[in-house]
Order: sequence, then C-alpha cells, then structure tokens
Amino acid sequence: MIEEIRISQLGVIDASTLELGPGLTVITGETGAGKTMIVTALGLLLGGRADSGAVRTGAKQARVEGVVRTEGLSHFTEAVEEAGGEIEDGVVVLARNVAAEGRSRAFVGGASVPVATLTEVAQPLVAVHGQSDQHRLLLPRAQRDALDRFGGAPVAACLQEYGDLYRRLGETTRELDEVVASARERAREADLLRFGLTEIEQVDPEPGEDDTLAADEARLGFADTLRTAAEQAREALSSESGGADALATTSAARGLLDGVRDHDPAAAELADRLAELTYLVSDVAADVASYASRIETDPARLAATSERRASLVALTRKYGESIDEVLAWARDAAARLLDLDSTDERITALTERRDRLQAELATSAAALSVARREAAGRLQAQVTDELTLLAMPHAVVSIDVASIEPTAHGADEVTILLAANTGSEPRPLSKGASGGELSRVMLAIEVALAGTSPVPTFVFDEVDAGVGGAAAVEVGRRLAQLARTAQVLVVTHLPQVAAYADRHVLVRKSSDGTVTSSGLSLLDDAAREQELSRMLAGMSESDTALAHARELLDVSRSTRALG
Repeated sequence: MIEEIRISQLGVIDASTLELGPGLTVITGETGAGKTMIVTALGLLLGGRADSGAVRTGAKQARVEGVVRTEGLSHFTEAVEEAGGEIEDGVVVLARNVAAEGRSRAFVGGASVPVATLTEVAQPLVAVHGQSDQHRLLLPRAQRDALDRFGGAPVAACLQEYGDLYRRLGETTRELDEVVASARERAREADLLRFGLTEIEQVDPEPGEDDTLAADEARLGFADTLRTAAEQAREALSSESGGADALATTSAARGLLDGVRDHDPAAAELADRLAELTYLVSDVAADVASYASRIETDPARLAATSERRASLVALTRKYGESIDEVLAWARDAAARLLDLDSTDERITALTERRDRLQAELATSAAALSVARREAAGRLQAQVTDELTLLAMPHAVVSIDVASIEPTAHGADEVTILLAANTGSEPRPLSKGASGGELSRVMLAIEVALAGTSPVPTFVFDEVDAGVGGAAAVEVGRRLAQLARTAQVLVVTHLPQVAAYADRHVLVRKSSDGTVTSSGLSLLDDAAREQELSRMLAGMSESDTALAHARELLDVSRSTRALG
C-alpha cells in the first residue's frame, strides 16, 4: 500500500504531502487547482516520461516521493532488494527528480537506479486509469488485451505457445524466401567455386611446395657460378697444385708453436687449438670438394622447375598468398560447395518445416480462440452484472471473438459490444457508447479484471466524466466496494462519488498576485460538507447545498455500513 506521496515544485504545487491509507481516497478541487498534478506525480513514480515543463516556474527541479508499505508485497520486496534499495521498518521510499533542464533521476530505497528499473519495481503496484484509457478501450487491441488479462493463466499459456510458433514460422518463412530468391546467385557462386577447385586439382600442389621450388630454381639457375665458387674455395683451403693454401699455412703455424710448447703452457695451448683448426680446415675442404662435385648443370630440370613454379604462382595470384593458403581456400571452397549444392534439399526441408509449423500454428490458434471465447463468456457476464450495479440495469455487454488471418497475437479479433437498453442492438463501444456509458463500462471491466490480476492500488483520474445523477451515485458505491479489497485513489468532480470516500483530500489554489500555488488538505466532516456543497452548487455556504451534501454523506455511510 502507498502510505504517502510527497510532491515539491511540480506544476502549481510548491510543496505538499498526500497522506493515503486503505480504502477509498478522493481528490477534489476547482478546475485548474492542480488535481492532475497528483496523477502526474504518480506517473513519475511509475517511471513515466519526465517533462521538464512540469517543473514549477523558477524551481531548479521537481521531486516526487512515494512511501510504500511492503507488508504482503513479496515480489515488490524482492525487486527492491535486486535494485540495491533498502527497506527500513517495512517501508520503501521511491523517488524521482526532474530537473528544469530536462534531466531525470530515479531512486529505489535510497539507491540511484535507471528509470527503467524504477518502472520494473513500481508499475506492478498501481493500475492508473484516466479518460485516455477510455478512448484506448475503443481500440480492438486494447479490448483483446483486456480479455487476455481476464483469461489469466489458461489464455496466457495458449498465447505463449502460439507466439513461439508464430515466431518460428516467421523465421522459417523468411529463410525459405531468402534461399529461393538467392538460388540464382548461389548457382553462380557454385560454378565459380567448381572452376577454382578444378584449377587447383589440375596443378595438385603440395604443402610448402612453392618455397621448395623457389630454392631449387635458384640453385639450378646459378649452377655454373656455384660450381666455380666451390672449386675456388676448395683450392684456397687445400690446393691440388701445390700452391699456398689455408691448410698448409695452418699446419706451418702449428709446427712453429709445437716446437716451443715445452717452454710455455700458453704456447702449447695455442698449438693444440691450431691442431683442431687444421683438422677442421681439412674437413671443410673435403665437404666443399664434395659439394662442387654434386653441382650439375641441367637445363631440362631447370625448365621443368620454372614451369611448375609458374603454375603455382598462377594459383597464388587467385586463391592465396602462399600454396598453404591456396590449399586452405580449397578446403573452405569444397565445404561451401557442399552447402550450395544442397540448395534443393534445403528448400525441400524448409518447405516441409514451414508446412508443419503452419499446421501446428493453426491448432494452437484454435486452442487460443477456445480459451478466449471461454474467457469472453465469463467476462461479459461479470461486466453486465457490474453495469447493473452502476445504474445501467438494462445494459448487456457481449464480447465477440471473430476469426481473422493469423497475426502475432492470434487469429482472433476481439470486439466488445454494448446494448445499453432493452431491445437495442449490440454495437461496438466505438459506435454505441456515450461518454458516461463508456466510463462505466471501463470501470466495470477494471473491477472484473481486479479479481484475476489484482494490484494493490487503483488510480482513477476523472473516469466518471459524462456521468451524473443516479449513475454517479452508483459509480461512487462501486468504487467504495472495490476499495474494500484494494487501495483506491480517485480524482473526481462529482460530489456523488466524493461522498463515498474514506478519506477526502482537497486541492486548494492560492495566489499572491504573481505566483499561483496549490496545497493539499485532508478534510474533516465539516469541511467535507462544505466541499461537497461547493461541488453541488458552486457555493460552499448555501444551506440547500449543505443539506444535500449531508444527505449524500448519510446515504454513503449507510451504504458502506451495510456492505
């Protein structure tokens, strides 16, 4: 339950506190006094759009706070804790700041949260209904949603199953359309891949072959130069003509140091190192000679290597930087070609899946229609009974659930029909209901829905517009009955409705000549009589109006006492 709403710098309200309690609270006041600001404040607490224009002129920001008692609201308590808010003594404070520059901040239990989080936490607490909701009730979508809400779990389960099938059917249909539409492009792509794979298969390259052939071509192309260099190197290391060479020079140096090795260990060490060098030079000379003997000039092999390498280069120009990349492209292309070649099979499979989902969707739609028609029968009976209590004893509400082409919400069009008088033909609300009748139909539907999807608090913003006389009395009586099981807040201009309040709050406007302000006052019995007389006759001191006000209050007290 909402215990208190604190408003500061919002519209014409400077700073006011609205104390609420269980039962029915009505808010009245002269036109322009600021009654709507209370509903605006509630909208901000529920995460509604922040309008900087609602900030009081000259103020830096507007602030709204709602004090909520958490007893019996386990889901609300969990949502507050998940948002990081604190619960103190069973109470949570929700708050919203709106800066004059347009910025908005939200708070849950003292924790700063995104506005979306405030919406998730607060919206399940309150159902707000205003004159705009009456007009929304004229829309087929709103009527369907109202029926679905009343239908509860059975309709929700059918709707969930239907929605899943509808989504899957849409995805399958789109995929099938894409595959069919792209069949020509896929065939063209497949031809290109086949050509590339055939070209690679004809060359049949080996991994790393391009690097190997490059080395072979370089060696074969410079065979004479390599042989000449190797022979000259071998001659320099170990001359066959008896000339000076590295081996002879190294041996002579070793012999000189060997001759003095007994006189100095250092000379002996150097002589040993020269011995090792002599052996190494001898081995290298032999290896160079062997290398020179293996080098052959083979023009035919060179030509074959160059031709093979040219074939590999042709592949790397098209399919990759190296032969390894070319082979990787071939593997990917083969896999893609399998996918492309299976287009016909995919079309067949997708067509079969689409047909199966269409059949399942038709079955699900039929089940949803049955659930909706069952709920419609119960809802129309309850709403008709409610209208009898709202001074429309001859009115009959019927709900037509007609079959249409499947949409995301089912294959039904829901239309609420009203026969306001005996013998009159049922007509859609958009064509056959006056403003007052529409107000009472909406109230009756809300009362019926309250039993299936209850919320702790109901707010009605002048939903009694167009209602008067005995009908207004019945509206007040029904709101009082609804208030026995929920907290009800009503902004009204009808004294017949206000008379049934458990708590009556007056929005009073004052002005100092430059700035207009409004404040909230909780009225005692005497003040209530004066306010009701003002609402009845426009004069708070009229004896006749006061007498009528007392009569209204006495009747309402008697009615509430009887239950």
